[in-house]
Amino acid sequence: MASALTVWERRRQRLRERAIEFVLLVAAASSVFVTLAIVAVLIYESLGFFSSVPITDFLFGTVWTPLFSNPQYGILPLLGGTLLSTFVALLFVAPIGLVTAVYLSEFASPRVREIIKPILELLSGVPTVVYGFFALLFMTPLLQTFIPNLPGFNILSAGIVIGIMIIPYVASLSEDAMRAVPNNLRDGSLAMGATRLETAVRVVLPAAISGVAAAFILGISRAVGETMIVAIAAGQQPNLTLDPREPAATITAYIVQVALGDLPHGSLAYQTIFAAGLVLLLLTLVFNIAGFWLRHKFREVY
Repeated sequence: MASALTVWERRRQRLRERAIEFVLLVAAASSVFVTLAIVAVLIYESLGFFSSVPITDFLFGTVWTPLFSNPQYGILPLLGGTLLSTFVALLFVAPIGLVTAVYLSEFASPRVREIIKPILELLSGVPTVVYGFFALLFMTPLLQTFIPNLPGFNILSAGIVIGIMIIPYVASLSEDAMRAVPNNLRDGSLAMGATRLETAVRVVLPAAISGVAAAFILGISRAVGETMIVAIAAGQQPNLTLDPREPAATITAYIVQVALGDLPHGSLAYQTIFAAGLVLLLLTLVFNIAGFWLRHKFREVY
């Protein structure tokens, strides 16, 4: 009797394990399915757009006026605004995020770390529309005290606030990567006479470079896909420029502008948001591939 119960319990255990495995498989497959569905929708709708607009005009055109009476569909102004705002954000977040990560990992006491890190991570929970009005009503007037001719809408203030927004991603993930470095590397460096700062900069940071690079790539991807900050503070003017003091539009800001309008579904102007979204998807994919390559190239094996 006891043996029969044992066999039955084993069967029940196997059934439970198989059920759990099936649920996990469905969860994993659903994320893949959703991703493929998004890609399929973008490609399907973009094919209708490219059947009317040559892809060369779309990729290399310098004028973006799809809503005008004489429409032109050059994506370069939107792409340039997206990359310019991301570049400004990266210039702002790189030193601040990296210094914050080094301090939290190598110099802060456990009590200080427990206080600062949760407060820092609260920045990622602030709605982006709040960041947008912060850029428009605080950052832009502040910058105008140093740059008197700065327009009310500009890429510079939007990019700086995007940099503030992604500080938690860069600082927190970089700090986690640095804390994962084995202590024997720190001890060996200190035993050789290096200071704590030299150990952090010349030993710990190079050892954690794969994780730090991944943190920056994640931050860049987040900056590329930001919508509300640039929609509110950058001006939504498709302007091909390298000067961050000028107003410009990004791909995400244009998608919001069209999606909230009264364009008929299926029209050529409406299909531009799918073509622009496909470009944004490919751009994010490039950054993710670059991050994977950096992690693979600089990964340290201990």
